[in-house]
Amino acid sequence: MSALLIRRASPDWQPLYLPPILWTNTAVLLFSSFALELARFSISRHALSATRILLFLAMVLGFVFLGGQILAWQDLMMHGVFLPSNPHASFFYLASGLHALHLLGGVIVLTLAFTRAMMNFSIEKLRSFVKLAAMYWHFLLVLWLALFGILYSM
Repeated sequence: MSALLIRRASPDWQPLYLPPILWTNTAVLLFSSFALELARFSISRHALSATRILLFLAMVLGFVFLGGQILAWQDLMMHGVFLPSNPHASFFYLASGLHALHLLGGVIVLTLAFTRAMMNFSIEKLRSFVKLAAMYWHFLLVLWLALFGILYSM
């Protein structure tokens, strides 16, 4: 992100069309993070069925976000914006692609958490696993919000 902020001062920097679906994606990621936080709360109350539902919701919303990213990239390409089009496009594709890759890892972890909840793992082990997954997921949310804000401010 610091390279992006420095690079945008160059004379060849061009404003970039950003697909509107990115706003929807941001809301999806916020709701996913909220569902995961509710799952953490539910598991601390030993409400396993609510925990399962909320973990499933967080996981599905993670997949929806990834699908939205693919749609955003397709929208950019339909507008003639490709990776080598200009420095702004390159930064967008690189940053959003890396974020999506890390988010895919998070979705895999959420899938494991949901699977463990369905297999009746001990509440204590599941609570620890969900707590770690939530910390990572919330970090990805904050990172996305920062990235999204920087990209839209240019």
